Amino acid sequence: MLYAHKCMYKPEADNNLLDSHPYLRQTLDLVADKWVVAVVYVLTHGTKRYGELQREVGDISQRMLTRTLRDLERNGLIDRKVYPVIPPMVEYSLTPLGRTLSEVLKSFCEWATVHFQEVEIARDRYDNADP
Repeated sequence: MLYAHKCMYKPEADNNLLDSHPYLRQTLDLVADKWVVAVVYVLTHGTKRYGELQREVGDISQRMLTRTLRDLERNGLIDRKVYPVIPPMVEYSLTPLGRTLSEVLKSFCEWATVHFQEVEIARDRYDNADP
């Protein structure tokens, strides 16, 4: 069942942000993970095999990549295609639903590229301020 429900958060109201929309908390749980962001972002550039994903994401264990891919597949964001060859070949790609999320995450990654130096300056200023 689909719901056309907008976030109804209003600071003066008696509700909180996470309860203002029936799916907001679940959506944040789904995508607020560095490995999810990294895998989806890498897949925006096309279909990848497991080893390519692991190499391009970088610094992710085999266990964590496998878990992340399973979660993304379960949630309908990626497709997993297994080819009946020896050794087995598996490819991962974004689903149409995953592509809609990829635009949001792509913007997030671009924001980080453009603005993270400002974040580091702010951290340095905060850390070196007199108490």
